[in-house]
Amino acid sequence: MNQYLVTAYDYTHENALNIRMNVRPFHLESVKKMKENGNFIIGGAILNDEGKMIGSSMILQFENPKDLQNWMESEPYILQKVWEKFEVKPFRIANL
Repeated sequence: MNQYLVTAYDYTHENALNIRMNVRPFHLESVKKMKENGNFIIGGAILNDEGKMIGSSMILQFENPKDLQNWMESEPYILQKVWEKFEVKPFRIANL
């Protein structure tokens, strides 16, 4: 499986956190399904100095780039404009 590091930052307008919180249950349901399918390895929220969520970081794995693309086309945080910008980089977990 190909592994990927996803780093995403939320929009910064005054309603951004409210939008994130409204979409969050859909995002978490999507992640739960990915975990059941073996695509989600680890992830969580990026926090600011006040402890408020401002983005996300995840390590995912997919058999092929098409599956990665399918995820990006269905991810609620992308579709509902929670993430203003995100980056997906190839990644490899250290085998210790």
